[in-house]
Formats: sequence, C-alpha cells, structure tokens
Amino acid sequence: MSAARVALVTGSTSGIGEAVARRLAREGYAVVVHSRSSAQAGQALAAELGRAVYVQADLALDADRVRLVREAVGAWGRLDVLVNNAGISRVVPHDDLLSATPEIWQELHEVNVIAPFRLVAEARAALEAAAVDGRPGCVINISSHAGVRPKGASIPYAVSKAALNHMTRLLALSLAPRIRVNAVAPGLVDTPLTADWTQAQALWRERAPMRRAAQPDDIAQTVSLLAASDYLTGEVLALDGGLNLT
Repeated sequence: MSAARVALVTGSTSGIGEAVARRLAREGYAVVVHSRSSAQAGQALAAELGRAVYVQADLALDADRVRLVREAVGAWGRLDVLVNNAGISRVVPHDDLLSATPEIWQELHEVNVIAPFRLVAEARAALEAAAVDGRPGCVINISSHAGVRPKGASIPYAVSKAALNHMTRLLALSLAPRIRVNAVAPGLVDTPLTADWTQAQALWRERAPMRRAAQPDDIAQTVSLLAASDYLTGEVLALDGGLNLT
C-alpha cells in the first residue's frame, strides 16, 4: 500500500493518543495505530479510521521498537510523522525517597526516554526519505507539564519527562534540516485516568487562565499544528491553559 502522508502514533488506542490518531486521520493521513496490550481496541480503531493499520508492540523491548517502525514503514511505504505518545507513570510521593526505587527509575526511563529515542533512530531514514517532497519529516514527543515544572506523579516520572524535553532539543539540532523535532508538554488532561483527581481539577479551574483542564482534542489540535509546520523545530510547548503564568 502507499499513501500521501503517513503518521505513526504510539499509545493510540485511548486518551491523548487516540485523539491524535483520529485528528490526523481526519486531516488525510494514513495512520499506524499502536498499543502494548489492547489489541482488540487497536484493531477496531484502525478499522474505523479506514486508511489505518494496527501494530502491537511492547516499547520496553528494543526488538519490539525496531519491529514497530519496520512494520509501520512496510505497511504504507513511507513515514512522515512520528508521534511519541506512549509513556508510563508511577505514583510516589515526592518526599518518599525510599519508595522511588531503582526499579521504578529504570522502568520509567526505559519507556519514557529510551523508547522514544530508539523509535526516532529507527525511523530516521524513512523520515528523511519523506522529506524529498520539500517538507521535513516530523517527530512530535508528548511530554508533560511535570517535565517543565517541579511537580508530577513522582520524581522519577517528572525527571523522565524533563529528559524527553531536553532530548527533543538535542534531536532537533542533530536531525535538521531534514527532520523537525518538537514536543508538547500538557498539564492536566481530562481522561478516565484523571477523573477522580479532584485536587488537580480544582487547581486548573481556579488558577489556570483558561479555567479548565485540557481535553485530549486540545492536545491533538496542537500536534496537528506542529505536524503542519515546515519550519518550527526544537520547541517544547507547555499546553497547560496558561497555568505556567501563575
């Protein structure tokens, strides 16, 4: 199969990733849907989107990362946009240092930092090849407000997202001008996972200039804007309704 433009969106069977996959599909992209375990949901979403395929892969395993990129490129014959959305979190109070074990640090770093890097490394040739039509290949990393401000579910999680932000800038320098690399750093996003985060919900309603948390579609809209640009690179966009201003 071949397609005009192709996007691989990791972690795209629910939440932010699903919203991104749906948005890009509406904009004419052929989409590669991915998840670690929810194969049935992934296959159903791909079928619903039409020009889409589903690939199951565990991004904690390097062999699966390589296979994911190769299957994505093989399905459509090219790759224009890589959205590194998949990530994991662990809740540990910031002052409970002993509970932030080496195993938690390693687990989060493996999936939130090493996996995006390896996916970019594997996808580089395809992203550069897609730039022959005059538009650079595009990488968009979904980071977190916790990587910008000293907050988050745990210190290991926040540090992993800060590392992803800095890696975004380093890759933007290394891969220009054939590939652009940017990141989106959302604050609180309304998903089933955050439905009972009453304290955080109150914070965004009361202190964020936009007076609400983000919706997954807000993140997808920003990803779409980054994918549409031919020039913007090396930026980490804090998408927090202006909370960073307070």
